[in-house]
Amino acid sequence: MAKKFIDIMDTTFRDGFQSVFGGRVLMNDFFPAVEAAKTAGITHYEFGGGARFQSLYFYLREDAFEMMDKFRKIVGPEANLQTLSRGVNTVMLETGSKELIDLHAKLFKKHGTTTIRNFDALNDVENLKYSGERIAHHGLKHEVVVTMMDLPPGCHGAHTVDFYEKTLREILDSGVPYSSICFKDASGTSNPQKVFDTIKMARALVPEGTHLRLHTHETAGVSVSAYMAALEAGIDGIDMAAAPVSGGTSQPDILTMLHATKGMNYDLGGLEIDKILTYEKELQHCLSDYFMPPEATMVSPIIPFSPMPGGALTANTQMMRDNNILDKFPEVIAAMQEVVKKGGYGTSVTPVSQFYFQQALNNVMQGPWKAIAPGYGRMVLGYFGKTPVAPDPEIVKIASEKLNLVPTTDNALDLANADYSKSLENWINKLKEEELEITEENIFIAAACQEKGIAFLKGKGELNVRKISEMKKDCEGNSNMGSGNYTVVVDGQKFSVQVAEGDADIQVTAVNGESTSVPAAPAATSGDEVSIKALLPGSVWKLVANPGQSVQEGDVLLILESMKMEIDVVATRSGVVKSINVATNDKVVEGQVVAVIG
Repeated sequence: MAKKFIDIMDTTFRDGFQSVFGGRVLMNDFFPAVEAAKTAGITHYEFGGGARFQSLYFYLREDAFEMMDKFRKIVGPEANLQTLSRGVNTVMLETGSKELIDLHAKLFKKHGTTTIRNFDALNDVENLKYSGERIAHHGLKHEVVVTMMDLPPGCHGAHTVDFYEKTLREILDSGVPYSSICFKDASGTSNPQKVFDTIKMARALVPEGTHLRLHTHETAGVSVSAYMAALEAGIDGIDMAAAPVSGGTSQPDILTMLHATKGMNYDLGGLEIDKILTYEKELQHCLSDYFMPPEATMVSPIIPFSPMPGGALTANTQMMRDNNILDKFPEVIAAMQEVVKKGGYGTSVTPVSQFYFQQALNNVMQGPWKAIAPGYGRMVLGYFGKTPVAPDPEIVKIASEKLNLVPTTDNALDLANADYSKSLENWINKLKEEELEITEENIFIAAACQEKGIAFLKGKGELNVRKISEMKKDCEGNSNMGSGNYTVVVDGQKFSVQVAEGDADIQVTAVNGESTSVPAAPAATSGDEVSIKALLPGSVWKLVANPGQSVQEGDVLLILESMKMEIDVVATRSGVVKSINVATNDKVVEGQVVAVIG
């Protein structure tokens, strides 16, 4: 009897890069490995979308559309090139309008995409309808998704086989066009028995011949067992990655699964061990200069209790490294359990996983529920759709008060359509203001990446790639110190200093937050003056108030960007702004004086 053919998607160049490097891999560094993958016989690739779309503009000074075009040219016209989309968010930071959702599908088709895997972290099918329709309208294959995870102990009401059956029935009844169905577990926490029962349920429910897939991560150590359970239950496709970006926070290695299925009645994409070995050797060479965080290659036994997706885990730990707060990571992961319990059980996958992490970070750094992360707050208030269960009423009340928003049951897409800032006209006007070329690609880059997208288009994008060779230069005392935030010790006292090229206005701040004497930005206060300090490390995103301006208690003085969050820095009392001690894009440390009110 012929073996059952299992379609293999190689996630190396999207989810693998995201899970291990936070998506920060330059295209010309990895393209030789794409050639090697093609030679090895791989024909189905995840090559873009998700967080790998924004990371190119945020950190690499590269154009995602150009990368996609070049990738297509390497693998040829017949390869199935797949991207990841977040329902009404697509690849944007926020919910998109209908115009932007349509433009996403149109551009991704134009730039070489075959299939778009389309999910909603809340499993709110309303968020999949229009996005799925536009994907199909533009001639792309639509892989609709049910998102999965195991809930922390003591949580009930969602993420059971019955819950997934309810979600799947809603998808089928909605009439949204699809070419395949994926069960996606970004945290890798779904236990193998539940995976088996879920795929068995789906196989019995969907029309005969429907292509079913499972996506998981090795983060919790059960991915191979989950795939074996899915194969036994009748799955048609699974996702795998190539070393060194396999295992750990990423997908199981291709070689691992080939070994696990030896002697069984499955043909994993016709792949051959010796050819995969050659491919992985080339990939290892391509990535040999990239710093691999140790947590990227680890399996964590606590992840099922605080489900953090592999694709977000290393991105967050790297940001914590950048902000010198990595020592807080265990506390933040522990705090996530309560955040998940009280947040309505949205699946821990982008963007909800980031909401969970940001709120857990706030709870650790500022005290439990003293500050509400904007994304988390808007989620529990209903602005992204309906959560699987109702959020904790007390948390809803706190979020409403902190964010000055009322709870809503309105459709997320309707809310976005009513927001002029999410219209094509708004982004066209912004491009005109910046004297940038008006193209569909530029409109979408600006809308998806906002200020950082505009900066990229103006040639001012940030380059932040963690390469071992560059790190060694820093350790060897390279005299050309790079711009950025550094901690120095003078007479046994720590100071945070900023280094920049040219004649820049530099802040020098003691780590405890008391600024040294700087004429342009006085940090010492006298009389009834009050120092306003940064509660988290990060960078200055926007200045709102000006020196000499009268403000009321609670007024926003400036906005920091920290850990993908916008943090409002507010006046702690009414008065007059005596000084704003930072400038846009300045790096700040926790406790640094950023403004003075008198």
